[in-house]
Amino acid sequence: MTTTGADHATALTGPWWWSRWRSAVLDVVLALVSALECAAEGVPFARDAGIPLPAGVVFGLLAGSVLVLRRKWPIAVVLVAIAITPAQMGFLMGIVGLYTLAAAELPRRIIVALAGMSLVGMMIVTFVRVKQDMARGDLTLGDWFVPFAAVTTSLGLTAPPVLLGLYVGARRRLMESLRERADSLERELQLLAERAEERAEWARGEERTRIAREMHDVVAHRVSLMVVHAAALQAVARKDPEKAVRNAALVGDMGRQALTELREMLGVLRSGEGAQRRTASASASVVSVSASVPLAAVGAAAAAAASRVAEEEGPWLSELEVLIGQSAAAGMVVDLSVEGAVRSYAAEIEQTAFRVVQEALTNVHKHAAGAKTHVRLAHRVAEIAMQVENEPPPEPASAASAGLPSGGNGLVGMRERVLGLGGVFVSGPTDAGGFRVSAVIPAV
Repeated sequence: MTTTGADHATALTGPWWWSRWRSAVLDVVLALVSALECAAEGVPFARDAGIPLPAGVVFGLLAGSVLVLRRKWPIAVVLVAIAITPAQMGFLMGIVGLYTLAAAELPRRIIVALAGMSLVGMMIVTFVRVKQDMARGDLTLGDWFVPFAAVTTSLGLTAPPVLLGLYVGARRRLMESLRERADSLERELQLLAERAEERAEWARGEERTRIAREMHDVVAHRVSLMVVHAAALQAVARKDPEKAVRNAALVGDMGRQALTELREMLGVLRSGEGAQRRTASASASVVSVSASVPLAAVGAAAAAAASRVAEEEGPWLSELEVLIGQSAAAGMVVDLSVEGAVRSYAAEIEQTAFRVVQEALTNVHKHAAGAKTHVRLAHRVAEIAMQVENEPPPEPASAASAGLPSGGNGLVGMRERVLGLGGVFVSGPTDAGGFRVSAVIPAV
């Protein structure tokens, strides 16, 4: 992994103003070489200026050692190099100083101004020195050589370090920009990962709710009827054997239907992840699927199961009469009325409408056993409406006394189904003491 952001900031471990020890050692070595160079050049400077040699050497040492400050104050280093140019010392300091100045993050006008001053100073000094050498006879070339030597020497000592410094500075700024972009991208990726985890957690919760709702719809109604029939079977077993036989047959049929639907759903759940280990009971199968299949795959399989049940096996609104017949066989008085022209709807709409009526009848079995119930279905132009309303039971009953537990999820599941299709769901007690469930689902 590349060093970016905070990691890059923590890498600044050098002394004083240096970012790294390696940079500090390099600057100290350059300053030492520059000081020795200036000290050596201070000897002829002292002779020409008529000052003691030790003074010239000390002056050279002090002037050359200024190079150690090139990273902290590059402008000062260049100004010192320009100032000692007439003494013909500080060539290394001038070259390194111009390079550092051009590579630093300074305004271009300052870099151009100082580089121009260094170029002009070097040109003047070179012109004077070459002119003096030719006057003394040390050089016998023509007069054209004086300006040529001044221009080429000044350009050679000024242009290359400035151009190289500009290139290195631009490259450094580009790397900083790329590092900042990498930091920003890393932060964005971290935020996206956190949001993805939140969405995944939300999706897992949604799929758990979906699976629980599907299982509830498949099992709750028929199991409730089985409990009612079993209670009736126990009551009439000795008094009316024929009715007991019929009730026993109904219990067996409903149990087989519940197991068939449960097997179909579990089969589709397993098909999403390949063959799973078979278990001895339906409850063990549910636990095995929940524990071994990833939640996302289980959610997708649950959706596939719901789609398969809706499209291939139903339930369809045409099966309402069968559903009401099962409730009537359990002793409930149910009145069905249908308004409007009967037509077919999308599988999801018919399944939702059927489940609403089914769950409402199941609640009547649980909480108002023996109460007369009215089921109304209305086919309208752009919607389908349904209402299940029961009258007060002849005798007060409760889920506990009937032996039918209630988890309180039936109405919640109906509401979620209807609202998921953009419909309206209302439920609550009536003034007469009964209970009413109403739903309207868009049919387009």
